[in-house]
Amino acid sequence: MTYCLGIAVEKGLVFASDSRTNAGVDYISSYQKLFDFSVPGDRVIILCTAGSLSTSQSVIHQIERDITTEAEVNLHTLPSMHQVAAHIGEKMRQIQDKERPWLEKDGIDYQSTFIVGGQISGEAPELYLVYSQGNFIAATPETPFLQIGETKYGKPILDRTISYDSPLDDVAKTTLLSIDSTMRSNISVGPPIDMVLYETDALEVRSRVQLQENDPYLRKMRDYWENALSEASRNFPSIEWNRIAVAAEPNA
Repeated sequence: MTYCLGIAVEKGLVFASDSRTNAGVDYISSYQKLFDFSVPGDRVIILCTAGSLSTSQSVIHQIERDITTEAEVNLHTLPSMHQVAAHIGEKMRQIQDKERPWLEKDGIDYQSTFIVGGQISGEAPELYLVYSQGNFIAATPETPFLQIGETKYGKPILDRTISYDSPLDDVAKTTLLSIDSTMRSNISVGPPIDMVLYETDALEVRSRVQLQENDPYLRKMRDYWENALSEASRNFPSIEWNRIAVAAEPNA
């Protein structure tokens, strides 16, 4: 399992992913899940992937090959992020259709999902979630974040803190908290954590970081967050025991 997310707000985009693919008593492996296909000055394209490693690696390989061989249609020639998302969906369908017969016969899960976002010159920044079937949805001001993989542990903090007008630096900190909260609750999600922050109209990635388990900032963030939660819990109004709930008055 893995956990990746992308967030689109007024001032830009934030992407993050863990790197763990297998977890067990005596076996843990890590693979890159965040990929940068940007052309500075022309376009920024960031991909995050979750699900079947063989499928996602095949998709990434096809994308890289098309760019290297200067195929007529590739991520560097498509004129919009919408078409980029559609192109990735098409690649995924092609690979899955080719491998499906024997993978299904052996009971192997071959499905994979992608988050893709960025900005192409002359267009506004956009963020998409591409499903295993090849179809996709876009982030909106009302739903500014998209998640794939092990989503449930990191979602509550996003629901409570992220809005379209959130400052980009605050979004990045909340993103990291969401990833770390997921790692705390699920061993199948783990470091290193890869993050990218993109500022609208920059047309190049200026801010990226990779954090290991023992990174000083990550430890500092955990201590601060846990202390803040403990203090908030202590200061929260006490429960009023031994009373019967009163039904709410019906709307007039």
